[in-house]
Amino acid sequence: MGRLEQKIALITGGAKGQGEAEAKLFAAEGAKVILTDILDDEGKKVESEITELGGEAIYKHLDVSSEKEWESIGRFIEERYGRLDILLNNAGISVRNQGMDISVEDWDLMMEVNAKGVFLGTKSCVPIMQKSGGGSIINISSVAGIAGRPMASPAYSASKGAVRVFTKSTAGRFASDGIRANSIHPGPIDTDFIKAVTTSAATGDAFKNIPLGRLGQPEDIAYGALFLASDESSFITASELVIDGGVTGIRT
Repeated sequence: MGRLEQKIALITGGAKGQGEAEAKLFAAEGAKVILTDILDDEGKKVESEITELGGEAIYKHLDVSSEKEWESIGRFIEERYGRLDILLNNAGISVRNQGMDISVEDWDLMMEVNAKGVFLGTKSCVPIMQKSGGGSIINISSVAGIAGRPMASPAYSASKGAVRVFTKSTAGRFASDGIRANSIHPGPIDTDFIKAVTTSAATGDAFKNIPLGRLGQPEDIAYGALFLASDESSFITASELVIDGGVTGIRT
């Protein structure tokens, strides 16, 4: 029996990178996965790959900054499954580090997706979890949401810091409903995304400064999310899981 057997899991940003790894791992562990993204072709490909291996997954288009689209996803989940056990707010964006030269439009866009998207997902899915008798919310933040980092966009850091504190507020407000909320804080992960977050020089410096001597892989984050989604973490809420190869906790 899988660690998520028969659980209903919604994963945003599931078409590539960390989200793809999370969707595939959750399905392999027995979850019925709803993966969402705005990259429809990539998302449908992930759905096909999961089902070909005997897993259960369905792809749905979702712009996480749209309340109307979140409401539609919520109705779909209630009508098809009648409950929701896991919400993994993974979708996120960034722009190459522009320091304080970032445009107001880029700042607002990152806040819309990275922070508002997590809020809207929580707002839409908590009522379903309450009816289900509880659930696990996992929000993907970043090590940049814990401490200031020169290589990261200030707007990205601010948006991920918002996710960190919002997660704790969610955990406190809904603990009595059996709903847990925790955040994951990835360090440098080997995906296309890191190229958008940092300059090429900073990426090289980051690699040299990772105590474990390598970039993280999407699967490293997926396994952390799997633990927080499973009943193995039933006494964990309002916590931060840092997965960064030692970058945050070790000075080199």
